[in-house]
Order: sequence, then structure tokens, then C-alpha cells
Amino acid sequence: MSEAIAKWAEASLLPKTIVTSDGLGCFAAATEAGCIHMPRVVGALKPRELPEFKWINTLLGNLKTMMSGAFEALKYREYAQTYLGAFAYRFNHRFDLRDLIANLIVDAARTKPVPKKIIGGRHAEARF
Repeated sequence: MSEAIAKWAEASLLPKTIVTSDGLGCFAAATEAGCIHMPRVVGALKPRELPEFKWINTLLGNLKTMMSGAFEALKYREYAQTYLGAFAYRFNHRFDLRDLIANLIVDAARTKPVPKKIIGGRHAEARF
């Protein structure tokens, strides 16, 4: 995990970027990219007591709500990868909501056909 964090930090962050984490040891690897790691051990604190984690708590809350709704209403095991893909697409395009639909149409038109067994469905293999 530390190696993945180090690679991501090197590719995505500028040196001297302050990286705040919940104290999980692997995040210290961001220092390999010249970043400053500021661990904040969460312990028994409530989310409202941790304003530095507001955006990640919001993201995780939205993901949890989406996944629990999908699990209750639909065949979650069959379509989990599709649900996560849809969430990731919306998350990655969140700053340009006006063009979200247009971008989705363009991306869909540029995508090569994919067999149903890969997308998900009755006989699809789970890929986690």
C-alpha cells in the first residue's frame, strides 16, 4: 500500500504539499515525493470534530448511501462493479456538472463494445 501511495503522490502532488491523513502508516510514503505528512489520529472523534476530513467523509457518505440503496433495491452482487464505475464517473466529473451528460454521451460513443459478461449480469464473474 505504501508503494502505491508513493507512486500516486509522485505523479499527482507537488513537492511540499501538505498531506493530512488519519494516521494510517502507508500515507507517510507521501514524503517520498517531497510532501509533508501531517497525521491526525482520529480515535473516538466524531466527523463533525474533524473539519479537515469533511470532503472525504462526504464522499464516503455518498458512496455508502448509493451502495446501500443499490444493495437493497437491486441485485448488488451482479452489478457491484457497474455501480462503482458509475459513482467513479460522476465523482471524476463533479466539477463540470453542466457538461456531465454531453461528456457521458461522447465517452459512450468513443467506447468500444463490451460483452455483457464483462459489464455485469446474470452470469458475470465478480471482479473485486
